[in-house]
Amino acid sequence: MESGGGGDPIPQPSSVSPPPPPPSASQWTTAMSRRYQHYLDKSTPFVLKRWLGTAGLAFVYILRVYFVQGFYIVSYGLGIYILNLFIAFLSPQVDPEMQELLDRDEPSLPIRATDEFRPFVRRLPEFKFWYSITKAFCIAFLMTFFEAFDVPVFWPILLFYWVVLFTVTMKKQILHMIKYKYVPFTFGKQAWKSFFPLSTT
Repeated sequence: MESGGGGDPIPQPSSVSPPPPPPSASQWTTAMSRRYQHYLDKSTPFVLKRWLGTAGLAFVYILRVYFVQGFYIVSYGLGIYILNLFIAFLSPQVDPEMQELLDRDEPSLPIRATDEFRPFVRRLPEFKFWYSITKAFCIAFLMTFFEAFDVPVFWPILLFYWVVLFTVTMKKQILHMIKYKYVPFTFGKQAWKSFFPLSTT
């Protein structure tokens, strides 16, 4: 049956495609995470610039704590965390004490002058060491804006305890380095005997 002349015209389907739906929150988060990781990867070769930036951030944090005269518990926790990172940075990836329990094919530290030289492999690589310290300073700096973290404490006691803990920990680490004859720094391709005058017998 035909419609009357006074009826409404039948709408025709539009040939224009509808606009794409806006990106969801998960897609936006994924995109931002990829871009953030991209810039992190690009900063890898700039070791000096990265550490200078972290030093500037540490200086800003110290100024913040100095002017507010508080948040010493936050600073103490930050110092303990950095000390743990530093010990992991100085330690080999495979502990020589556990080396005999591992597979013989695993890379190990040379212990004789006749052993082949191998670069020092850290438990915590330099980039992760830098990234963890920088992130820790950022978090600690943000915590100084919340009064809940400003616990009253006599800060010289915390400072003294941290110095004692640092001394004892570093002494233990140095004795470990001397016992197993390794240096936590690699200066190019060179013979192992250039580090320590070991006997070949």
